[in-house]
Amino acid sequence: MKYYNFTLISLLFLFSCSQNQEVNEKELANPYYDHAFEFREKKMPDSAFLYFNKAKDLFQKQKDSLGVGKCLVNMSITSIDRGDYFGGQEISLEAINYFKTNDKKHFVYLESNFHELGVSSSYLQNYLQAISFYNQSIIYAQDSASILITKNNIANAYGKTGNYKKSLSIFESILTQKMSDKDFARILSNYAFNKWKQNPRYDAKPELLKALHIREKENDIWGQNASYSHLADYNTLKQRDTALFYAKKMYVVAKKINSPDDQLQSLQKLIKLSPPEETKHFFAVYEKLNDSLQNARSAAKNQFALIRYETEKSKADNLVLQKDNDGKRYQIIILIIGILLLTIAGTLWYKKRKQRLELEAQNTIRDNKLKTSQKVHDVVANGLYRIMSKLDNQETLKDNPIVNEIEELYEQSRDLSYEKPKSKDQNFHEKIFNLLKSFASENTRVILVGNSAPLWEKVSEQAKDEIEHILQELMVNMGKHSQASDVVLKFEHIQQKINIYYTDNGIGIAGKPQPKNGLTNTGNRIDAIGGTITFDTKVEKGLKIQISFPVS
Repeated sequence: MKYYNFTLISLLFLFSCSQNQEVNEKELANPYYDHAFEFREKKMPDSAFLYFNKAKDLFQKQKDSLGVGKCLVNMSITSIDRGDYFGGQEISLEAINYFKTNDKKHFVYLESNFHELGVSSSYLQNYLQAISFYNQSIIYAQDSASILITKNNIANAYGKTGNYKKSLSIFESILTQKMSDKDFARILSNYAFNKWKQNPRYDAKPELLKALHIREKENDIWGQNASYSHLADYNTLKQRDTALFYAKKMYVVAKKINSPDDQLQSLQKLIKLSPPEETKHFFAVYEKLNDSLQNARSAAKNQFALIRYETEKSKADNLVLQKDNDGKRYQIIILIIGILLLTIAGTLWYKKRKQRLELEAQNTIRDNKLKTSQKVHDVVANGLYRIMSKLDNQETLKDNPIVNEIEELYEQSRDLSYEKPKSKDQNFHEKIFNLLKSFASENTRVILVGNSAPLWEKVSEQAKDEIEHILQELMVNMGKHSQASDVVLKFEHIQQKINIYYTDNGIGIAGKPQPKNGLTNTGNRIDAIGGTITFDTKVEKGLKIQISFPVS
């Protein structure tokens, strides 16, 4: 049921793309774009995503802004369809920059793009944001069918927020319009269901059954799936046998339309409604399907991220190659420019090195200060407290001024042992980006993958602080010893853990890392946050390090 409206609006968008494609082919040929649609029709989303990405790069070379935007919208649709909602949102937001809001040729793509943003926000249960995106989609809508679908989504989103009055008002206004039997059945079923959610005493059964009969007559399988879901929920407290009947019907249809989300929904209903001897079976099926779905979506997210990463890396390599070819033609000019660049790079390197040394010195001072303050607390403050306790127990000295002076010294020594709490860093991913990129130079490329704001949302401030220092230590070691020209750091969030993969093509480490390398000093930091750090020194060239720690 979740994919139903998404599929409809996507089909409308793809139909418009196929109509406009012939015109665009005459203007600028892009075979990658054609192949991407062929892979989509063959239900090969990974290949479709790859070729849309290649088409985007070709459109960029052709300086075709609309072509780039179209590819990004299709990549967003593919990502959302595979369960990568954050990735789909990111791509859709990027696509907005390539469309012109005052050009009617761009309206169909703007409408679809804002609709996808609404869909992904709904999946992420940010319904108010979804409503905002849906309303922007309507601004660019060109036909009544897509407007009707989007208004239906808006009404459902208001229902999810508990604002049934607003939801029913929209449904009632839609029902007065002329529409197909399929659309009427969808609106009627959603209207009756939300009206019952508002008032559990409302008799929604006639309208729900009417919608189901229309869908059966129209052979609307996706619609039947939604009706079975509504009827199962409606009868759960009234007639459990009837609710169980519709839950089973929904499960059969969900498998028929190959919708894993709807299968999970129907299994949840079956677990709740079935007799005890059947519940165990349905729970086992649910658990297996849910694990499989999550693994598939995680693999899709990683695959899409890798495709975009490889593309960007290839573009960077091509730029380097192009510079080398140009250098052969203009050796004298580049030699002069090279000398200037080396001078500038040397100056920047000196400044960065000086900053790194100062930062290392500050960290050393801070650590020493922390150790000293702990000793002050453990030895001096606690010693003064014992003396105060002894003096308080002696009546002759109880009111002596010296006791108050000792107490004041005790409070001061305690204050020395505490540091001011660090404020939360709301832009930690930017901080990490700036830290790591500061080690890039003319001879060393630093490439980051997956360092996004959502990755760090649930990470504690202590973990952030320790990881920042660990990464800094790795990069300092790289700059001092590795002689690497390429450094890649990949960030990922899998099964409540953050994994960071460090790879360089430097000289590596011979044998087991020794304390003199400066790398094993990170052990205490990673232990403090319950994580692990693994050094892979068996590679032929370079160094590989994996850092893992729990999110919370």
